[in-house]
Amino acid sequence: MLPVISEETANTAFNEIFEDMPAWRKKMIHYIKEENPEINTAIIEAANKTDLDPKAVALGAYMTYLMIELASKDSDALMNFNE
Repeated sequence: MLPVISEETANTAFNEIFEDMPAWRKKMIHYIKEENPEINTAIIEAANKTDLDPKAVALGAYMTYLMIELASKDSDALMNFNE
């Protein structure tokens, strides 16, 4: 089950992403390539198999990945706090 992405989590992600979006996207390419190469391959394949701008498709996928990752960390921290 995916974690709930709060408005605070989304804002944290957006602030990080849009500070320097091209540099952030490049950083995420390398991060996900190391962290989860299968996801990175799927993102690149999806971006290249559409009529949409591949960089925009990849940005959306990387942004979603980051928000899920941040929300998972928040959820884990909350669960550990309650124990």
